[in-house]
Amino acid sequence: MGITKLGKLLAVVAILACLVTACGQSTSSAGGQGGPQGTITISGAWALYPMMVRWGEEYQKLYPGVRLDISAGGAGKGMADALSGAVDIGMVSRQIYPEETAKGAFPVAVTRDAVFLSVNENNPVWEELHQQGVTRDTLIGIYITGEITNWGQVVGRPEVTDAIHVFTRSDAAGAPATWAEYLGKQQEDLLGVAVYGDPGLLEAVIKDPLGIGYNNLSYSCDLATGLPVAGALAVPLDANNNGAADPEEIYDTKEQAVSAVANGQYPSPPARDLNLVTHGKPTGLTKDFIKWILTEGQQYLSEVGYIPLTEDQLQAELERLE
Repeated sequence: MGITKLGKLLAVVAILACLVTACGQSTSSAGGQGGPQGTITISGAWALYPMMVRWGEEYQKLYPGVRLDISAGGAGKGMADALSGAVDIGMVSRQIYPEETAKGAFPVAVTRDAVFLSVNENNPVWEELHQQGVTRDTLIGIYITGEITNWGQVVGRPEVTDAIHVFTRSDAAGAPATWAEYLGKQQEDLLGVAVYGDPGLLEAVIKDPLGIGYNNLSYSCDLATGLPVAGALAVPLDANNNGAADPEEIYDTKEQAVSAVANGQYPSPPARDLNLVTHGKPTGLTKDFIKWILTEGQQYLSEVGYIPLTEDQLQAELERLE
């Protein structure tokens, strides 16, 4: 065989060897064209939506061949879509009921969040609200029985007769379910003008100086500044009923709110774990993505305003996936 033909043969062998080596790489760990390919559809809780978008951005940087189709619509939609097979993953921000697990719901806790009471920044008794906080019994009077109808009643100033304009959620979602659970009832028991979605409820309060509502932390705080969203303020919950907002009960910044939830100083509910739900134990690309969220993905929680699970909780969730 001539030198030229031998050189060509060796070149072909080298190319084939490279192709075989490339084909032998794991598609679950390599990025770029050699990485995983496919689409993961996700829908559900507004509470998890901002975090899921952030996770999606980072995951797709690592694995450009993966497309994440993410939409919000409430925890009820997330659960229903997951159980029906309409999506690969449902985002659910409330407790998972036994009848749902009986139908095949497989929940995985991925982070922790809380629902906070919101009022307009021009509320007529804001100074008193900030100093005293609001008790659970007072909130029951506003949201459940309707016995408390003006802001003077809330802070013990009978001369103030401005009416309380109560807002709640119209969609079946984790935030209203958790808020109602804190008050000992169910979402359908909550009084108020019903508004769709976390952003809609917050906007209603921002537009109304006498408004009151509740929002997940990621919506009530401006993530860029760590301060409350312009036009709204987070009201302290007087959890120990001592008539004053103690330092750990004041949530003027994202840092204060996150600390209160992480340290267990904020009531639970309305603090709670947030779950991803699949129909049956996840497999393949869906499983890989959830495992990434429980490991590398945890580093992005604080910048979006979420609270990490404990290491023991994370390990337990990872073991359940295997």
